[in-house]
Amino acid sequence: MKQKTNFDLYLEEQLKEKDFAERFRKAGEAWDVAIQLAQLRRRTGLSQKELAKRVGTSQQQISRLESPSYEGHTLSMLRRVAEVLGAKVRVEIQKEKYPRREEVDHESPRKEMA
Repeated sequence: MKQKTNFDLYLEEQLKEKDFAERFRKAGEAWDVAIQLAQLRRRTGLSQKELAKRVGTSQQQISRLESPSYEGHTLSMLRRVAEVLGAKVRVEIQKEKYPRREEVDHESPRKEMA
């Protein structure tokens, strides 16, 4: 069995905190989009500047889209980029395995005072 590193132990501890775990999950989603765009662009053989010209935007905008810290992706821009790269965008909305506490509290029947 592989021994856990100090970072692994630290991350496990941090992920117990609800707010950190949510931020960590969202960061992972942003990384996924950024990495997919950058890899697809490179496989297509285009620079950010060349892609930007074909999409009708700036190189800086393409750079932002490929940045894991960027959260301003719009569906229309992703579609434009994907079309130029010969790809398509697929959005999937999944129900969370466990509802959030506030959702459970909101849905639970309230006792009425007599």
